[in-house]
Amino acid sequence: MAQEQGLDLVEISPTNRPPICKILDFGKYKYQSQKKAAEARKKQKTQDVKEIKMRPNIDTHDYEVKMRSIVKFLGEGDKVKVTLRFRGREMAHLELGMDLLKRVKTDIEDIAKVEAEPKLEGRQMMMVVSPAK
Repeated sequence: MAQEQGLDLVEISPTNRPPICKILDFGKYKYQSQKKAAEARKKQKTQDVKEIKMRPNIDTHDYEVKMRSIVKFLGEGDKVKVTLRFRGREMAHLELGMDLLKRVKTDIEDIAKVEAEPKLEGRQMMMVVSPAK
Protein backbone atom coordinates (compact mmCIF):
# COMPACT_ATOMS: atom_id res chain seq x y z
CA MET A 1 0.00 0.00 0.00
CA ALA A 2 2.84 2.39 0.83
CA GLN A 3 4.61 1.77 -2.48
CA GLU A 4 1.37 2.34 -4.41
CA GLN A 5 1.01 5.78 -2.79
CA GLY A 6 4.72 6.63 -3.20
CA LEU A 7 5.23 6.87 0.58
CA ASP A 8 7.16 4.95 3.24
CA LEU A 9 6.03 2.40 5.84
CA VAL A 10 7.43 3.78 9.13
CA GLU A 11 7.51 1.86 12.41
CA ILE A 12 6.29 4.40 14.98
CA SER A 13 6.30 2.31 18.17
CA PRO A 14 8.36 -0.90 17.92
CA THR A 15 7.95 -1.85 21.61
CA ASN A 16 4.16 -2.28 21.49
CA ARG A 17 2.62 -5.65 20.78
CA PRO A 18 1.81 -5.62 17.88
CA PRO A 19 4.23 -2.88 16.68
CA ILE A 20 2.57 0.30 15.36
CA CYS A 21 3.35 1.37 11.78
CA LYS A 22 2.17 4.31 9.67
CA ILE A 23 2.24 5.08 5.98
CA LEU A 24 3.82 8.52 5.55
CA ASP A 25 6.63 10.47 3.89
CA PHE A 26 9.64 9.64 6.10
CA GLY A 27 11.69 12.69 5.04
CA LYS A 28 8.87 15.03 5.99
CA TYR A 29 8.33 13.15 9.29
CA LYS A 30 12.02 13.42 10.18
CA TYR A 31 12.08 17.14 9.28
CA GLN A 32 9.03 17.87 11.45
CA SER A 33 10.44 15.99 14.43
CA GLN A 34 13.71 17.98 14.15
CA LYS A 35 11.72 21.23 14.04
CA LYS A 36 9.73 20.22 17.15
CA ALA A 37 12.93 19.41 19.05
CA ALA A 38 14.52 22.74 18.03
CA GLU A 39 11.40 24.65 19.11
CA ALA A 40 11.41 22.88 22.49
CA ARG A 41 15.09 23.78 23.01
CA LYS A 42 14.39 27.40 22.09
CA LYS A 43 11.57 27.74 24.63
CA GLN A 44 13.40 26.30 27.62
CA LYS A 45 15.06 28.79 29.98
CA THR A 46 18.27 27.93 31.74
CA GLN A 47 18.50 29.36 35.22
CA ASP A 48 21.75 31.22 35.72
CA VAL A 49 23.28 32.24 39.03
CA LYS A 50 24.09 35.96 39.09
CA GLU A 51 26.35 37.32 41.81
CA ILE A 52 26.01 40.65 43.62
CA LYS A 53 28.99 41.70 45.73
CA MET A 54 28.66 44.11 48.64
CA ARG A 55 30.66 45.36 51.59
CA PRO A 56 29.30 45.49 55.16
CA ASN A 57 29.47 49.30 55.36
CA ILE A 58 27.67 49.98 52.06
CA ASP A 59 26.09 53.41 51.57
CA THR A 60 22.31 53.75 51.11
CA HIS A 61 22.44 54.79 47.43
CA ASP A 62 24.88 52.00 46.57
CA TYR A 63 22.60 49.56 48.40
CA GLU A 64 19.59 50.75 46.39
CA VAL A 65 21.50 50.31 43.10
CA LYS A 66 22.47 46.76 44.09
CA MET A 67 18.86 46.01 45.09
CA ARG A 68 17.60 47.18 41.69
CA SER A 69 20.03 44.76 40.06
CA ILE A 70 18.85 41.92 42.31
CA VAL A 71 15.20 42.65 41.49
CA LYS A 72 16.02 42.76 37.76
CA PHE A 73 17.86 39.41 37.89
CA LEU A 74 15.04 37.78 39.85
CA GLY A 75 12.53 39.17 37.36
CA GLU A 76 14.45 37.48 34.54
CA GLY A 77 14.15 34.18 36.41
CA ASP A 78 17.77 33.87 37.55
CA LYS A 79 19.06 32.94 40.98
CA VAL A 80 21.09 35.60 42.81
CA LYS A 81 24.06 34.96 45.06
CA VAL A 82 24.58 37.89 47.42
CA THR A 83 28.17 38.02 48.63
CA LEU A 84 29.53 40.20 51.43
CA ARG A 85 33.29 40.58 51.50
CA PHE A 86 35.01 41.50 54.76
CA ARG A 87 38.42 43.16 54.82
CA GLY A 88 40.80 43.70 57.71
CA ARG A 89 39.12 44.69 60.96
CA GLU A 90 35.64 44.26 59.47
CA MET A 91 35.95 40.60 60.48
CA ALA A 92 35.47 41.71 64.08
CA HIS A 93 31.97 42.98 63.22
CA LEU A 94 30.30 40.04 61.48
CA GLU A 95 26.95 41.12 62.93
CA LEU A 96 26.95 44.12 60.55
CA GLY A 97 27.15 41.76 57.61
CA MET A 98 24.41 39.53 59.02
CA ASP A 99 22.19 42.59 59.54
CA LEU A 100 22.77 43.68 55.95
CA LEU A 101 21.84 40.25 54.57
CA LYS A 102 18.72 40.21 56.75
CA ARG A 103 17.83 43.61 55.31
CA VAL A 104 18.26 42.26 51.78
CA LYS A 105 16.08 39.27 52.69
CA THR A 106 13.26 41.44 54.03
CA ASP A 107 13.41 43.82 51.04
CA ILE A 108 12.91 41.01 48.50
CA GLU A 109 10.76 38.59 50.50
CA ASP A 110 7.69 39.24 48.30
CA ILE A 111 9.47 38.38 45.00
CA ALA A 112 12.04 35.79 46.11
CA LYS A 113 12.66 32.95 48.50
CA VAL A 114 15.93 32.27 50.30
CA GLU A 115 17.51 29.11 48.97
CA ALA A 116 20.68 29.16 51.08
CA GLU A 117 20.67 31.02 54.39
CA PRO A 118 23.55 33.46 55.08
CA LYS A 119 26.73 31.63 56.01
CA LEU A 120 30.34 32.64 56.53
CA GLU A 121 33.06 31.06 54.40
CA GLY A 122 36.46 32.51 55.19
CA ARG A 123 36.26 36.27 54.69
CA GLN A 124 32.99 36.11 52.74
CA MET A 125 29.40 35.82 53.88
CA MET A 126 26.96 34.63 51.23
CA MET A 127 23.29 33.95 50.68
CA VAL A 128 21.47 32.54 47.62
CA VAL A 129 17.97 33.65 46.67
CA SER A 130 15.77 32.37 43.85
CA PRO A 131 12.61 33.80 42.30
CA ALA A 132 9.36 32.92 44.06
CA LYS A 133 7.00 30.89 41.87
